[in-house]
Amino acid sequence: MYRVSRLDLWVHPVFDELIARAADLSVLPARGDDAATLARLGASHAYLVSAARDELPAAWHVSRELLRACPDLLCVASSGAGYDTVDVAACTDAGVAVVNQAGMNADSVAEHTFALLLAVQRRIVVSHRKLSTCSGFSRESLMGHEIRGTRIGLVGLGHIGRRVVGIAKGFGMTVCAHDPYLDAETIRACGAEPVSLATLLATSDVVSLHCPLNDETRGLFGARQYAAMKRGAVFLTTARGGIHDEDALDDALASGHLAGAGLDVWRVEPPPKDAPLLQRDNVVASFHTGGVTHEARRNVARGGAEQILMMLRGERPPRLVNPEAWPAFMKRLDGLKRLDGR
Repeated sequence: MYRVSRLDLWVHPVFDELIARAADLSVLPARGDDAATLARLGASHAYLVSAARDELPAAWHVSRELLRACPDLLCVASSGAGYDTVDVAACTDAGVAVVNQAGMNADSVAEHTFALLLAVQRRIVVSHRKLSTCSGFSRESLMGHEIRGTRIGLVGLGHIGRRVVGIAKGFGMTVCAHDPYLDAETIRACGAEPVSLATLLATSDVVSLHCPLNDETRGLFGARQYAAMKRGAVFLTTARGGIHDEDALDDALASGHLAGAGLDVWRVEPPPKDAPLLQRDNVVASFHTGGVTHEARRNVARGGAEQILMMLRGERPPRLVNPEAWPAFMKRLDGLKRLDGR
């Protein structure tokens, strides 16, 4: 029987239910008994790894070092759409297939984008704070802005971005998008106007990030990009920390160039309590919870389990991150089957 492991970080129970029907599942301590965890991982064929880089101890990130200690490992499934905790190049070199759960939490993250936007524009957090701590203020002192009739620019038009398009149109917003991996015809088919990044920044009332964190996007948004945005625009991100420069964003808000920001992702998660952005009334912050709903977590866990079981059956999964590793993975899987007499 194949051996599948995950750490004892929170995972929706459906993952364990599905895996236990077809494989030997081990739930290993993330902290404490490192030797026992490493020994079991070293004998595992599949590993569900947390996508939360700051919650997962570095020892259990899928690194070259971990791969050397896990010679039987055939496949890795990230527990989210991101895979910051996986060295994909190292997995490819080792013939280890990597899958993520892209799209499985897209509805939740897209909804969260608008929760942040509405909270910023309608000053919901400020209103709540004043009602609970102050008296003698007027409703007009809490006056915000409608989003109907405004233009939202999406940087990245994947599973989440496409859902954001639909929600935005329901609110009566116009939508433009920049995605270097999609041609103009595809972007139009998704319901957005294709534009360059420069045009998006210069013309959008709201700029929202929906791109992955990789070598091309790391540090993509800094002082120059904020300065290129319309004066009075709002910046949103439910993407990944590290894409946007937090210090430069604070400067853009302090100067009054940007009117507000809604932030779900951070350079360090959670950010320190004294982080300058957390002190601003025009910033609404959340703790990378865009995809943390009961529905999304169930979808992600089911997707992870189903893809692991597919790979162990020799079936190519739908969300394969490193397709170039598939031939080597299949060769290793076939070798294991011959060795076990399957």
